[in-house]
Amino acid sequence: MERLYSIPIQTSNMNINRTQKLSKPIVDKVAIVGAGPGGLAAAIALRSQGIDVQVYEKAQEFRPAGTGLGLAPNGLSSLDAIAPGIVETLKASGCEVHQTVLKNIQGGTIRTNQTKYLEKYGQPLLTIWWYRLQQVLASRLPSDIIHLNHRCIGFEQDENGVEIHFDGEKSVYADLLIGADGVNSVIRETLFGEGKPNYIGSLCWRAVIKYHHELFNDYELVFIKGNQQFMYLLNVGGGYTSWISRKFSPEYSLSDSADRVKSRILHELADWDESFRAVVEATPAGQIWEGPICDRPTLTHWSQNKVTLLGDAAHPMAPAMGQGANTTFEDAYELGECFADSTNLQEALNTYEQRRLERTKIIQARSALGEMRYYDINTEAANGQREQQMTVNDDFQRWLYNYKPSVSVINKT
Repeated sequence: MERLYSIPIQTSNMNINRTQKLSKPIVDKVAIVGAGPGGLAAAIALRSQGIDVQVYEKAQEFRPAGTGLGLAPNGLSSLDAIAPGIVETLKASGCEVHQTVLKNIQGGTIRTNQTKYLEKYGQPLLTIWWYRLQQVLASRLPSDIIHLNHRCIGFEQDENGVEIHFDGEKSVYADLLIGADGVNSVIRETLFGEGKPNYIGSLCWRAVIKYHHELFNDYELVFIKGNQQFMYLLNVGGGYTSWISRKFSPEYSLSDSADRVKSRILHELADWDESFRAVVEATPAGQIWEGPICDRPTLTHWSQNKVTLLGDAAHPMAPAMGQGANTTFEDAYELGECFADSTNLQEALNTYEQRRLERTKIIQARSALGEMRYYDINTEAANGQREQQMTVNDDFQRWLYNYKPSVSVINKT
């Protein structure tokens, strides 16, 4: 019987004897499009091998942006392998979660669970602001390799490399192009021509503000469950709170101004406890992001010749499992390992896909399913299925979070 997923097992011969390789890297110059956490992590991993890496970012400056996110053991283990010691820096920049709290919309506590990530998987659960994560990663790179105000508009390949084109008639040439440019990736669109991403029926509002919420402690992650609507409250460090609200909406339209965005989310929370509305009311309208939750179909390959994808550009997923950033860091680690262990670029890219495609496909599917489960109305049938699902979920969590560098993933039947 075929298993839904493969279990990582330790192997004694995982690491190839790298002294057998030539000391020269398999490529001289790599261009990465996208200076989000994935692109920066990949740059750190490849630079450690002596490769000339240049990162190109469309933003004109690094500025406070993004949401709060969770860094789980699989992502933290990958980051620690890429940049030893970085997890301690991230702990100081974010919040180590000790317990999760489920509340109703009146503010009452339904359930409190102690987190066991550190005991079970060797790494904690950290909540951090996307912007702070970006800053920590950027600090590990020379500032002169990150090129802002470079919006990629396409590329052309030849037998020797890739010419990447940017707005303003700027172009660069590299041996390899890595698309780390998110769910709306220009690199992926140029390779595969898929068009817009898939809206999965979940509409989102979010922001990060300087705020102390009266209903939860600094070390808690709070989830408030409404009727086909929910809210997260995260301490993301430095006195900042990230609030995220999502609502089931088979179709959607976006507000036409920042003030209307704020009015809309406050209307959606009209029946909620005032303490939950207060964090939204305290948020300047211009800082609230409103948008659809989207993913894309899984791909059978991420690479074509001298171009490959990483992170959300390769496997964008719903945020229900909090695995977008974490699987991106797995990608960056594995890509670096494939470069170190391979004798040529094609071998490296082939191995990279072999190690990543099946795992990310499973996590993408589980994430989309999990997003819709947020909105399930409790029924007798659903309650009856929970006990049956618990063992499967435990197995899946072990498979997910026990990912560690130097672990080989194999398929079991």
